[in-house]
Amino acid sequence: MIIGGPSSQLLAGRVAAILGERVALCEYRTFPDGEAYTQLQSEIDDDVVVIQSTPSDRDIVYLLQLLDIVRGRNVTLVIPYFGYARQDKIFKPGEPLTARAIASALNPFLNGGSRVFTVNIHAQSVLTHFKCRAESLDATPLLAEEIRRLDLRDPVVISPDRGAIAMASRASEILGCEFDHLEKTRYSGTEVSIAPKEIDVRGRDVIIMDDMIATGGTMATAISMLRRQGAQSVHLAAVHPVLTGNALLKLYHAGVDRVIATDTLDRGVSTVSVAPLIAGSK
Repeated sequence: MIIGGPSSQLLAGRVAAILGERVALCEYRTFPDGEAYTQLQSEIDDDVVVIQSTPSDRDIVYLLQLLDIVRGRNVTLVIPYFGYARQDKIFKPGEPLTARAIASALNPFLNGGSRVFTVNIHAQSVLTHFKCRAESLDATPLLAEEIRRLDLRDPVVISPDRGAIAMASRASEILGCEFDHLEKTRYSGTEVSIAPKEIDVRGRDVIIMDDMIATGGTMATAISMLRRQGAQSVHLAAVHPVLTGNALLKLYHAGVDRVIATDTLDRGVSTVSVAPLIAGSK
């Protein structure tokens, strides 16, 4: 049985279609006082797969409610987008390690036979807080294959920082092209430039790859600078399209040609499905 949380209904349906399994019927709503309500309206199997991304606090509550409903069953938990994964360290005294707190809240519903899957989690260290086997699946090859269909001329894959170099490197291997990362150079207190460390992008099609797009501010700056440096086109590929506020407007205003993302979060740019990746996980 596949149980899709409110933020992952489309993805749950796609996974179920690939596996030939049934999707549970669930009701999600909010009481007048703001409390979340969940009701599973299908008979519960002994083996269940719960799929629910957690982009908001409310989505975490829905996930806890679903796990309480299937308590005692053999649970495979899929959190395609794991909210709070960026709070993976204590940066200042008095701060919580929130990623650990979320994992600790989920652990009582999981047993030794349970599995937890995420997709391109921001910090691998978060997985160590689960008391069962936890793994982050890599959607980079899926994005690379989508980029290949664009038939770009002399492409180069760019990582916006050192943190996404592994993604850029793997995508470049699949595409058979070069990769580089952006490096910030400060000339004064107010003058800063961002440019690829080694590769000249003039006249080339550029693909910026990252694990997520949140506010779009950093990406917009990078896109503008790559355009000024002569890039023929700039495409943006990311796993998680968080896209808060006017993020998409920022990107297109900066001159991006296309934004490609997966359906770990269901957005208008979610043209690449991670359903095959989840369905094929062992």
